[in-house]
Amino acid sequence: MKIGIIGSGHIGGTLTRRLRTLNHDVTVTNSRGPQSLTDLAQETGATAGTLEDAVQDADVVVVAIPLLVVPALPPELFDGKVVVDANNYYPQRDGDIAELLDRSLSSSRWTAEHLKGARLVKAFNNIQAQHLMDNGRPAGSPDRIALPVAGDDAEAKQLVMQLVDALGFDPVDAGTLDESWRQQPDTPVYGTDRDAAGVRQGLAEARP
Repeated sequence: MKIGIIGSGHIGGTLTRRLRTLNHDVTVTNSRGPQSLTDLAQETGATAGTLEDAVQDADVVVVAIPLLVVPALPPELFDGKVVVDANNYYPQRDGDIAELLDRSLSSSRWTAEHLKGARLVKAFNNIQAQHLMDNGRPAGSPDRIALPVAGDDAEAKQLVMQLVDALGFDPVDAGTLDESWRQQPDTPVYGTDRDAAGVRQGLAEARP
């Protein structure tokens, strides 16, 4: 697949590396410009590009940037695209966002309201980057980690779940975007390496 990755930090950089090992055609971009991504591109064989380069022809776009930057993204660029929201809301970094502080919206629903038309799926937000890099296992392995995947678009969610599986993790359907708060920071599945049964239990035990 053609995959665009917005953000080259811990999760964006890790997904660039991992997805290239699966021979996906990856274009990565960040706020500092393609020239700042030369080393990552040479290391992985990914293409360093602009935001438009990463999104316009992509089958899947991963957004892994500070949440406060999301409103600056041009929503029309994402119309109809399968977009993986790998972000988390951290008030100390992202500032006071009333709907997220009082949890009246999940961070993914908030993102979807800014990227109207995108087929948004929440994934990769609850795992540590180093574990995403190193801990993928073949299907059926007893120590295989599971990752929650939430979204409203069943076809888009299934596509992302296939990517999760290919990366070596068991995908667990975590419900809709409105339910994706169950995998946000300060929930049982956040930052933990649970198997599929453990993820389902943690999602069920999460409290607002």
